[in-house]
Amino acid sequence: MSRWGYFMRRALLSVPVLFSVMTFLFLMLRLGPLSPVAARLGEQASGADVTRLREQLGLNDPLWQQYLDFITDLLTFSGESWVVQANRPITEIIAQLAPTTIWLGFWAIMLPLFIGIPLGFYAGLHPNSKSDYVASVSGILWLSMPNFWLAVMALAFLRQTQGGGLLGFDWYTIGPDIRSITGTPDLDFLAYGDVFGVTVPTAIDWMAFLTDFKLILPASIILGSASMATEMRIGRTAVLETVNSNYVEMAKAKGLKSRSIVWKHIFRNALIPLVPVITNEAFILIGGSVIIEFIFNINGLGNIYFRALTQGDLPLAGALVFMFTLIIIFLNILQDFLYTIIDPRVGHDR
Repeated sequence: MSRWGYFMRRALLSVPVLFSVMTFLFLMLRLGPLSPVAARLGEQASGADVTRLREQLGLNDPLWQQYLDFITDLLTFSGESWVVQANRPITEIIAQLAPTTIWLGFWAIMLPLFIGIPLGFYAGLHPNSKSDYVASVSGILWLSMPNFWLAVMALAFLRQTQGGGLLGFDWYTIGPDIRSITGTPDLDFLAYGDVFGVTVPTAIDWMAFLTDFKLILPASIILGSASMATEMRIGRTAVLETVNSNYVEMAKAKGLKSRSIVWKHIFRNALIPLVPVITNEAFILIGGSVIIEFIFNINGLGNIYFRALTQGDLPLAGALVFMFTLIIIFLNILQDFLYTIIDPRVGHDR
């Protein structure tokens, strides 16, 4: 089977996965104890108002008809929110909140990539050294602490620094001044212009950029902390295994320079076990962003997904899960593609 044929097969097999996820979510919310009518109208609503809203939302229709409408709205990217932002198109809600979650997720991925992997590789190239012990112990300790606990501790610590009361520095005034360590970044640091009829970024306000970066930095560090520790430990182990391999010994015997051996033989082959770790970060970011955005009061997709679940907003929760599932399936296929690039021995002939 060719590479593209394999990818097409994986894409087709993803269809029943999507429908299974959507069916489970529909049954969980529709047959569960949550009532979108009660969440929207409150406990003091009259019987006439309840009946009118149930009819408006289609909750009086047969269950199979509700399921078909639910799936149709997902596949056509239509539908409106029931409770959280009542009667507003879901596409508008996602378009408004997605940049904030992308901003958080971008830094939550970049920090582990540029901190965890280099530290792991350095520890693997210098085994049994002080730096190796420090990196290994810190990675184990960091990995053992849950994100929600780290988020609460980080907020408590940073709030104590206001006015220079703790350790002699004030997080609020270091760099750009901020009034609060929680909240949603503005993300208005880009200026747009018309270039040949296309709207593109033409300038950047660096102070606004640094302000948004500072506001999201604690949340992104906490969100990416588990990935950073995992990448560091796996990277160290991969380097240790690669350094003692036969082809590295052969490269040394041929007299190749140490830098060439590290970059062409050790680094590339040590990346192979890190590919699933890096791509699977999407699972951590999607699940973790719900908790982190709620704790840091960030108005993003994770926060509104939590509100949609707890208030029985079936169309909004379903649309977000549908989008998250598509992203995860795409990253799984991308993972297979990266394997074939990094490791030429991997094929899809069987």
